[in-house]
Amino acid sequence: MLTATAGFRHDSIATARQVVTTLGTASGFSVTTTEDVTSISAATLANYDVLFFALTSGEIAFTAEQRAAILSFVASGKGFLGAHSATDTLYEWPEYGALIGAYFKEHPWTRVASIIVEDRAHAATMGLGERFSIEEEFYTFRENPRGRVQVLLRLDAASVGASGDYPLAWVRSHGAGRVYYNALGHFASTWSDPQFQRQIAGAIRWAAGR
Repeated sequence: MLTATAGFRHDSIATARQVVTTLGTASGFSVTTTEDVTSISAATLANYDVLFFALTSGEIAFTAEQRAAILSFVASGKGFLGAHSATDTLYEWPEYGALIGAYFKEHPWTRVASIIVEDRAHAATMGLGERFSIEEEFYTFRENPRGRVQVLLRLDAASVGASGDYPLAWVRSHGAGRVYYNALGHFASTWSDPQFQRQIAGAIRWAAGR
């Protein structure tokens, strides 16, 4: 679980690290949290099933070898997760944008809003029901990823007085690997929310092929 930042740094990072570690203990998977970018390599990734960019930002200083190792890790059949500002990361590495599915554009609404669960059968959304409400900083993206990804959640645009299609969580394949992204996670309260925790735990198991 990498929480390194080269741009905006979220106050919720400490809570995110604690919550995911606790989820691992409860769910039977072990979590290594780090901010050390140099620790990401082919050799270290070989010990893991999932790489999680949680609240990362900016142009993280990966070498060409590290970038190749990340893409190879996922393509070989492993998992990749991104949360919230993971899409506000590595704009100068287009292969990363293709991996995660979209790049952040703006966050026009920070408020309580309704989220529609498009796919209620996925491991990351089971038990959420048809919709739920949460206070969040809601992202839009430079390009709508729909058509390139399998959308799991979308913003109910009417609940923020808007119209349009705003996917918020999705999955996709990268080679033999599995990629999951969730745009929620700005606030510490989101990471403490049981519904969000259920999504992250389910996504980790899914990305690990469990």
